[in-house]
Amino acid sequence: MRLILVRHGQTDYNLHHRYQGQLDIPLNQTGLEQANKLVNRLSKDQIDAIYASDLARCVQTIELVAKARKLDIQKDARWRELSFGNWEGMSYQEIRSAFSELLEKWQTDPARVSPPNGETLDRLAERVKSALDEINSKHAGQTVLLCTHNGPIRVLLCLALNMDLNRYWQFGIASASISEVSFYDDGAIVNLLNLVE
Repeated sequence: MRLILVRHGQTDYNLHHRYQGQLDIPLNQTGLEQANKLVNRLSKDQIDAIYASDLARCVQTIELVAKARKLDIQKDARWRELSFGNWEGMSYQEIRSAFSELLEKWQTDPARVSPPNGETLDRLAERVKSALDEINSKHAGQTVLLCTHNGPIRVLLCLALNMDLNRYWQFGIASASISEVSFYDDGAIVNLLNLVE
């Protein structure tokens, strides 16, 4: 299976460096323009199915592509961003001021340490693996377009490459970027990473 990964377009929270997590924040004007450009950027790709996180910013990012292809968007909450719990809506500076000790622990071991009332990367990886295995079994030999968030894309890449989840931050995934992974019986190949206009 060939999986084309798109990170959602820009929101005001992205612009102001606030942790969105699972808050349902819509695209801003720049994000809507990025979504519009994706139609042309993906026009030459064969796409057999489209999946997305059920949060508005992902659905908005990919709906014009789905409409152009006459394909339904299969929304799945397992593709939501990592839950940042009490940190959602806060900036990094605000988190550092209020939770400096926990922030340091989380940055060192996000696979096992979570924000207050949030998720660990291990928990996110369970969701991602479950959803990915389902897509893989349904679409063997096909090309699938998936629009999701920064965290799930980075975790998916770690899983595909058998990397330690705590190294997920080493992948740069920009708003409205395109990455691509091909899955085979004996492993995965990353064909494209973080393509932006």
